[in-house]
This record gives sequence, structure tokens and C-alpha cells, in this order.
Amino acid sequence: MRITLLGGSGFVGRALVQRLAADGHDIVLLSRNLGQHYDRLVPPNVQLRELDVYDGGKLQTVFAGSDAVINLVGILNERGDNGRGFQRAHVELSQRVIAACQATGIKRLLQISSLNAGRGSSYYLKSRGAAEAAVKASGLDWTIFEPSAIFGVGDGLFARFGKLLALTPVLPLARANCKFAPVYLGDVVEAFVRGLKDRRSIGEVYELYGPDVFTLAQIARMSATQMGLQRLVVPLPDLLGRLQALAFDFIPGKPFSSDNYRSLLLDSVGGIDGLHRLAITPTRVAEILPDILGHGEDRQARLDRYRAMR
Repeated sequence: MRITLLGGSGFVGRALVQRLAADGHDIVLLSRNLGQHYDRLVPPNVQLRELDVYDGGKLQTVFAGSDAVINLVGILNERGDNGRGFQRAHVELSQRVIAACQATGIKRLLQISSLNAGRGSSYYLKSRGAAEAAVKASGLDWTIFEPSAIFGVGDGLFARFGKLLALTPVLPLARANCKFAPVYLGDVVEAFVRGLKDRRSIGEVYELYGPDVFTLAQIARMSATQMGLQRLVVPLPDLLGRLQALAFDFIPGKPFSSDNYRSLLLDSVGGIDGLHRLAITPTRVAEILPDILGHGEDRQARLDRYRAMR
């Protein structure tokens, strides 16, 4: 199968490209900025195309001849705090992808979204919901995946906390009691692979979340413990949490933001288990956390143990 993939240089995209290529698919990977030497990191059956993905005409040219399109593009923060960045990355790009699929006769579209898409006051979640609505109204053979926070080596959850905890003995934490059911990167990849193969997934939305539910404070403390660090995690009252988020709005790289705070007003735990619906056995955090943060048994021993558990 020839698959065109947008957002393939991101956290999920890199893992999914490797898996699809290993399964024998021909991949056309699109990005506005693939990065230096990225071509050395992909298998030979992956074709790299660096172009403006917001150019509908160029999308049509590249989409032509594909059997399916996968849209993994997403951002967690925008410049400023007005929603325009999220609107462009999630809604406007999805609309261009849909139009290019329709113009070139491609029916199959797989789209990543988020748990709580369309709910709450967060611009991020609102834009995810609007993008989903556009996909559902497209007339294409679509499948949507809504993951909770995704964990794995190099993630934006445990690994990010690990970096913060290495720098400070005290971590003030906004929305510390917000709950997550983190889903493993490998399980998200498997969900896309199975959804692509199985036509019963057409017109379906799959919530992807793991079997473990943790508060944000528990995630931070687990990270510190795994790293062998003594750290104090201090939950902030909501007023101070809002002020913390506002202050971080002005820090380059935005490790936290006002819109992140608004997203954390909703628990990210799911309701209908998409992994179960796809016959995927979920991976527990404890199995992977040593790989993410170190200080565990020998890597090969862990891999052998994981295989024995399957």
C-alpha cells in the first residue's frame, strides 16, 4: 500500500513510519521541516518530501497515487494565546488534507486527535473537535484516534518531568490532581496499523488510553522515584496555577501555558476502550518507565520479561 503521511517527524510519526515501512508499505512522508540528516533515519521505502503542507495544490500533487493518507499533525502550544495557531495546525490543515483527498480520489483517511476533543475551554481541545467534525463530514472513509497522554522513550510526559526534576528540588505543580490514563506509544502505533488494515474501523472513533490512572502529581513523583531523586512536588491552588501558566506563556519553548492549564481542567481518562475494541493488550507504565528514565534492570532482560508477559 502507498501511504502519504503528514507529521511523520513527530513523536508518534517517527515510530509509525518505522512500523509501516517494516510492514512493507511505501511511505511518502511530508513535512514543512524534516530537519538536518533526517533522511538517514528512515528506511529505504520511505520517500521524503519537504513542502508547505498548507499548499492545497502541492498536496494534491503529492497525494496522487496514494491508497491512504494519515494526518498526525498536531501542536500542544501556540504563539500567543488566542487560538489562531491551533486553528491553523488542526482545523485549516485538516480541511486542506480533506480537499486534496477529495480532489485526487483518495477515500481512506486516518486522523489523530485527542481525548476530550471538542470539550472544555481549551483552544487545543476546541480545535481538535472542529478538525474531527470536518473529517466526519468529509464523505471519506475516515478513522479517528483519540489518545490520552502518550508515553514512551523521549515522550512529553515522564521524560519532560524528568528534565524538570533534574533541575529543581521543588516542583510547584498546577492542576496536580488532574487524572491521566497514559497510553503507550507502541500501542498507539499498533492501533493505527490495525485501523488501516481493518475496514470495520471506517467511520469509527477510537479512544486510546492505558490501564493505569494517575494524577499529574503521581506522574511527577513516579518520575522522581524512577530517577532516584528526592523531590518535593507541591500542588498549587487553582489561582496560583493560573498565574504560573500565565508566567510560562512568556518563556521561550512554553514548557507550560494558559491553554495547557485549561486542558487540565478535564481529566484525560477516556470512557470506551479503543485498544480493547482493536484487540490490543495495553502496555502498563511500569513496563516502560525504566526505558524512559533509566535506573532499572538491564534493557535486554526487560525486553525478555516483556515478551514472556505477552
